[in-house]
Amino acid sequence: MTETKVKKGLADVKAEMTAQTEVATAEAPAPRQPKKDKLGRSQSVGKKKNAIARVIIKMGKGNIVVNGRTLEDYFPRPALRMIINQPFALTDREGQFDVQCNVCGGGLAGQAYALRHGISRCLDMFEPELHTTLKKAGFLTRDSRVVERKKPGRPKARKRFQFSKR
Repeated sequence: MTETKVKKGLADVKAEMTAQTEVATAEAPAPRQPKKDKLGRSQSVGKKKNAIARVIIKMGKGNIVVNGRTLEDYFPRPALRMIINQPFALTDREGQFDVQCNVCGGGLAGQAYALRHGISRCLDMFEPELHTTLKKAGFLTRDSRVVERKKPGRPKARKRFQFSKR
């Protein structure tokens, strides 16, 4: 029985190893390609609560237009403007992209977060190598929390009327 078994030589082991690595490299996904239209723009949608932002980015001078108005006109609070510019600051792309967006629904804070989400997704499509940086910062994850509905027999979603024993 031992005579019928053939001992593997070093060449056989190397051949098996190269075959295994070829299979492993064939299974590895190809690097993602940028998604741009004919005009060199990337489009995406960002959401937060009831706010929806449709965002288009392209190479430019850093102009951000929201619903036909400048960023400073639409978002007067500096904190909201800082939130919107976070993806650019994180990826060192400040002043390199022009942003055109339409925002609807929700309040100003929700719209700012939706715009940040949309810009992050557009940057991910425009330059796929930024994906890990944006993902670690949490900018690509949609915040799915929404307002809980009001329940019947209660004044609000969870609040209850005062209990009276007698």
